[in-house]
Amino acid sequence: MSSAHSAVPTAGSVPSPSPVSSSSAAAAPTIAELLEFVRRTARDEALIASLPLDPEGRSWIRLDGPGGSEAWLIGWPPGTGTGWHDHADSIGAFTTAAGALKEHSLAVRLPTDGWKTLELADAVDRSRELATGQGRAFGQNHVHEVLNESEDVHAVSVHAYYPPLPRIRRFSRTGAVLRLEQTESPEDWQ
Repeated sequence: MSSAHSAVPTAGSVPSPSPVSSSSAAAAPTIAELLEFVRRTARDEALIASLPLDPEGRSWIRLDGPGGSEAWLIGWPPGTGTGWHDHADSIGAFTTAAGALKEHSLAVRLPTDGWKTLELADAVDRSRELATGQGRAFGQNHVHEVLNESEDVHAVSVHAYYPPLPRIRRFSRTGAVLRLEQTESPEDWQ
């Protein structure tokens, strides 16, 4: 969960606002179930208010996601972002719980391994504004960056991934050139 900006982890694990039954915990969650979880969790005002907001770096609390998924409540100070990255083989979803976020993504499936630099075709860039209550789901190897472009308002979001993140690939971008910069494993951000 590190970012191009400083990140300040917060201690503790907070249970999801709605417990998952033991019968549904055994089944892998679908993208739709992850999206429903992040939307429902984003409406939990007490949980959202419990996140300590750092004025300089992102902060987060690990949540119990549905069906063994990995979930996070993340605080975004003004002007912070993730940089370009993917979530490897995990599917995922996120919803803005407070403030607004912007997502830039690529509408193209990249090779999963064996490359360091790619030249992107024209018209693969997508951008979307995600105001409070808005979110999205995505499939495996989704490449994006998420930003809080506000100059003075923190944003808070809820994220869920399944299977739990095996790795995150981080990229740099100059024009149409996307370069793989590093691959992180869970021990790098937990």
